[in-house]
Amino acid sequence: MPEKHLSTSTKPSKPYPTFPLFPHATKRWAKKIRGQTLYFGPWDDPDAALAKYLLEKDALHAGRKPREVSTGVTVKNLANAFLNHKKALQDAGELSPRTWKNCEEATTVLVTQLGKSRLIADLGQDDFAKLRTWMAKKWGPVRVGDFIQRIRCVFKYAYDLEMIPTPVRFGPGFARPTKKTLRLDKAKRGPKMFEAEEIRRMVNGATVDAGGESVLVQPTTSMRAMVLLGVNCGFGNSDCGTLPLSALDLDGGWVSYHRTKTGIARRCPLWPETVSALRALLAERKEPKDPVHTGLVFITYKGESWHKPEDRNPISGETRKLLNALGIEGKRNFYALRHTFETVGGESRDQVAVDHIMGHARDDMASVYRERISDERLKAVTDHVRKWVFDSTGDDSDNKKLVT
Repeated sequence: MPEKHLSTSTKPSKPYPTFPLFPHATKRWAKKIRGQTLYFGPWDDPDAALAKYLLEKDALHAGRKPREVSTGVTVKNLANAFLNHKKALQDAGELSPRTWKNCEEATTVLVTQLGKSRLIADLGQDDFAKLRTWMAKKWGPVRVGDFIQRIRCVFKYAYDLEMIPTPVRFGPGFARPTKKTLRLDKAKRGPKMFEAEEIRRMVNGATVDAGGESVLVQPTTSMRAMVLLGVNCGFGNSDCGTLPLSALDLDGGWVSYHRTKTGIARRCPLWPETVSALRALLAERKEPKDPVHTGLVFITYKGESWHKPEDRNPISGETRKLLNALGIEGKRNFYALRHTFETVGGESRDQVAVDHIMGHARDDMASVYRERISDERLKAVTDHVRKWVFDSTGDDSDNKKLVT
């Protein structure tokens, strides 16, 4: 497969005139041998690239495949190579900023905990067992499992790229948490969904006691619309933050927007309450500072995007403020609205329609052959969730009224 060339505008100079390698556009040190351009390491580590070249040059110039080259590969070499590969994918639009951030975090853990100069060939099962112990003391089992998988992917990349001759043996001490451990942790944290009464308070506001005084707490226009999209359509933080104006059909009462995480197409009927909240939002919507955000539905009062994948998500922060002000306790966040829709929507007994609205794909033949789902089935699911949210107390007039 031909190499994908990147910008050459910032190529570094050779460390010294007789340095045998040249900076290639793929951000690696390279040399043309026997009519073929070969690569030896990233720009920012010329010493390691030179060491690799010197180790392999006799075999390469003789037309043989180098052997036993892994002895010179360090944790830093691997981290740089892996990140350069992932950054190229992100620049090409094939990798999301969130996934890139996950890759960066995993390599940071490797470099800081194992040591950047540590040779891959020198790593043993005890090193990975100690790394897992460190993670378990610092994080919960879900996050530990995520990082173990990410780190395994880093070393798999090294083997696939032939940076190391054999796959890394992590040992039993680097296993992901068991299903039992994950279940116990989930039970300890409690349900990750909101009840109908809590959602009504998040949407309509509520009077709370604040130091002996009764205070009316109301969501902002943006938060009201986001909360409704979360429970109406199973939208998550990124879905709301990146939602384009072109995805809305407020007159018809629909939103058609692929899931940002997977690109799977979705179509969802909008409740009257959701349409009303979105119209109110658009009526006071700020003009974005950056023209690239012109087509977004949600713009902050400062004229910025709500979607910041590489920083703390502002939607999470605003949701936490609202929940604290309303006195809604529990380890839940905005994404719990997505859990709520899946849970309650599943009770409509049309899981296929629920999956379509959620943007979930199933690896079965029915999904391969299914070409569409009727609007009536989608509406039946969202009507079921709406009835659960607003009719659960039997008082329609008060529960369905939006505070303005």
